[in-house]
Amino acid sequence: MAQTPGTIIYTKVDEAPQLASASLLPIIESFLGKASLNVETRDISLAGRVIATFPENLTAEQRIADDLAGLGELVKTADANVIKLPNVSASVPQLEACIKELQSQGYDIPDYPEDPQTDAEKDARARYDAIKGSAVNPVLREGNSDRRAPAAVKAFAQANPHSMGEWSAESKTRVATMGANDFRSNETSVTLSAAQAAGTAKIVHTAADGTQTVLKDGLSFPEGTIVDATFMSVKALKAFYDAQIASVAEEGTLFSLHMKATMMKVSDPIIFGHCVRQYLAPVFDQYGADFDAAGVSPNGGLGAMLDKIAEMSNGAEIKAAIDACLASRPPMYMVNSDKGITNLHVPSDVIIDASMPAVIRAGGKGWGPDGNEGDTTCVIPDSSYAGVYAETIDYFKETGKLDVTTAGTVQNVGLMAQKAEEYGSHPTTFELAAGGTVEMIAGNGDVLHSHSVEAGDIWRLASARKDPILNWIELAIERQAAEDCRAIFWLDADRAHDAELIKYVTPVLEARGLSDKFEIMAPTPATRASCETIREGKTCIAITGNVLRDYLTDLFPILEVGTSAKMLSVVKLMQGGGLFETGAGGSAPKHVQQLVEQNHLRWDSLGEFCALGESLRFAGTPAAKLMGKAVDDATEKLLSEGKSPGRKVGQDDNRTSHYYFARYWAEAMAAQTDDADLAAAFAPIAQALASGEDAIVSELKAGGGTAVDLGGYYHTDPAKAAAVMRPSATLNAIIG
Repeated sequence: MAQTPGTIIYTKVDEAPQLASASLLPIIESFLGKASLNVETRDISLAGRVIATFPENLTAEQRIADDLAGLGELVKTADANVIKLPNVSASVPQLEACIKELQSQGYDIPDYPEDPQTDAEKDARARYDAIKGSAVNPVLREGNSDRRAPAAVKAFAQANPHSMGEWSAESKTRVATMGANDFRSNETSVTLSAAQAAGTAKIVHTAADGTQTVLKDGLSFPEGTIVDATFMSVKALKAFYDAQIASVAEEGTLFSLHMKATMMKVSDPIIFGHCVRQYLAPVFDQYGADFDAAGVSPNGGLGAMLDKIAEMSNGAEIKAAIDACLASRPPMYMVNSDKGITNLHVPSDVIIDASMPAVIRAGGKGWGPDGNEGDTTCVIPDSSYAGVYAETIDYFKETGKLDVTTAGTVQNVGLMAQKAEEYGSHPTTFELAAGGTVEMIAGNGDVLHSHSVEAGDIWRLASARKDPILNWIELAIERQAAEDCRAIFWLDADRAHDAELIKYVTPVLEARGLSDKFEIMAPTPATRASCETIREGKTCIAITGNVLRDYLTDLFPILEVGTSAKMLSVVKLMQGGGLFETGAGGSAPKHVQQLVEQNHLRWDSLGEFCALGESLRFAGTPAAKLMGKAVDDATEKLLSEGKSPGRKVGQDDNRTSHYYFARYWAEAMAAQTDDADLAAAFAPIAQALASGEDAIVSELKAGGGTAVDLGGYYHTDPAKAAAVMRPSATLNAIIG
């Protein structure tokens, strides 16, 4: 896929961000057209990916191109200029819901086979497995991450602080983690020599009787790649869950499980399922055979289990047993206490990088089944990064909540290019059917990794290549020079993978004479150091690997500015292009629900505004730079005038904020003096938008409080979505 000069690619995604695009994108297209800039869309939504995967089943009108594959090639070029909105990283329940919706709309696509038997089912499962989880980001992120709160956003948050829960030293909230026999403790790591990188490697399982199975072959890595392998003991995991259930009952807190069953699409649903199984152990002991016969799996969560149980002949009896078991267990952290949706209902409902910051922001509180807040035991099975959240909680217990009005900011430089550290999102994670030994064997015969395992254990491998690592270090040096602030590599010398990374980091810093500008700390002390720095009102840069990048760019923004959706996220692609991300989408499902029920979309497009400004500057033409500067001016004015979306019907919502953004953008372009033609083109637009304010706002809010029909959730009807998201005839006439 080639990109036409002067063209910006805008991604079509899912849920609230895509609905917002139905309102915002026409404005962007209209305005940029006046500067001879084009906008093209590419569909990377979950529904779009599913449709593109089964072209042979569909009519010519239904078929669409595989835009994700095309974008994957584009981001490897110097011309790439892509604005990426947050897409759904689908858990199995989400994928199955999307499939059912598309089937109801006439798309002849197969069901997701839970236990594939035939060749056709195995083929369908393989195709769907390539779609689920974090399938998009590893393809598009051909560069490392530079994330920070824009100055205007940070200033607004300090002047208009969001609510923060009070912390008490007596809070019972804590993090519980395994600490042994988990991924962190079993990890081994090696940096490949030239000899080891030659040829292809394989992963082999050898059973106790000597039977060998090749789990994966044809693995190819260049010299200098850091390759890690590890496993989690399922026996230790079950014992850990049992111990925590007992401890929570004794402590009187809420039980909450925090994982990422979307991004970690192989390992975490299994780990999640084991939690469901242990929480309902008496039920599984009694009805396990019935569950197996009916295809009831805990990996999809309690909600999916209950749906299948309702269809069983003894379903009512089993449901009563589940209710009795839950009543005997400690109360659970709730996703929706009014509707009885527990922490264990849907794996994708509680995603650690969003759920843990929410608990911490709330003063360590979670919602219980009685609709009241309470202290919660945050269960994070793997100890790799659990210490970050544990230390944050301990810090705020000691010092009290963060003062948003004076707090500094933690920026992030994250290693993620070329699928660096993509734990769980890759085809090298396995649930082992039998005990024995798992080895990774290099092409030259060297055994790179070897682990003794038992049946049910989860073994995984991940890697980080040399060029992305060196690029990450250079990006960190660039950001530190720009900010002249404290900069910390979050690396633990006692962890196998981090120790290999340090071997890259230290020589570069020493050769550049920059060792005094950077610190290297394990994640737990780095957490405290960063909290202390921002409490002093200062800036700190966290330089991290991929998973920590994901976690920290939610944790600190949610504490500092109230949300991670307002972050500036720039991916400097390694071949010279630019990928501009627009923030997190974890709250998107709740926003869609409110829109459908009340015709009010509270999604904040501030992330899109920030990404647009950066994308225009990257486009590089004088007109594009002027447009980008005007976007920044409009964004700052939008914040200062208080025109961001409110939470309730009757307040400004996403569509109203787009009107004000368009107005302020047009006014900024009309006022600039560097390009008289553009000023003249935007002057009448600015005037019309200002004079039409009363009519436009009235039309945008007219349907508030009433239900709307979008024609679908994952695959909306474009005409119906446009009617809902562009209800102002006055605004539409001005924009075109």
